[in-house]
Amino acid sequence: MSAAAPLLFPTTDANLLRAAEGDHDAFGALIRQHQDMVFSIAWHFLHDRDRAEEVAQEVFLQLYRGLAQIESDAHLTFWLRRVTANRCIDESRRGRWRIVTLDEANDVAGDADDTDPLLTRKLGQMLQRLPAQQRLAITMRYQEGLAPSEIGAVLDMPLNTVKSHLRRGLGALREWLGVKR
Repeated sequence: MSAAAPLLFPTTDANLLRAAEGDHDAFGALIRQHQDMVFSIAWHFLHDRDRAEEVAQEVFLQLYRGLAQIESDAHLTFWLRRVTANRCIDESRRGRWRIVTLDEANDVAGDADDTDPLLTRKLGQMLQRLPAQQRLAITMRYQEGLAPSEIGAVLDMPLNTVKSHLRRGLGALREWLGVKR
């Protein structure tokens, strides 16, 4: 195979360049690649499918408008996480809260056989009681699997602050669940 052989499957960086040049198919590919992550962050923060979808749409619209500033796939992922987190905080400040049904929690949580639906529901409701920064830190750590240093970069806060939000948030959840440590 020669070094100049064309790629059968374009990389995200190639899609990024093509999308920045106005290729709508390439932009659609970027959305498909990242939509699950964006929606997951929004849903786990807001616990409302409609609001999470609205936030995701706003994030991708903002991406489309600012695509020329995105430099690489890693920058894109970082940017999407940060903008989604900020949009979720803005949305939560609007104060439109509602109780999540068990069916909704199961739809997003997936089909894991070892997941206790009642515990999932209770944790979701308790997560909503946490302050926004603690909720985001816990969502990014345990739902998205980000390291505390990555969370700090996304949320633009010092590492020790992230660790403090995680510790306090987990402590509150343990207390509300009656778990002794």
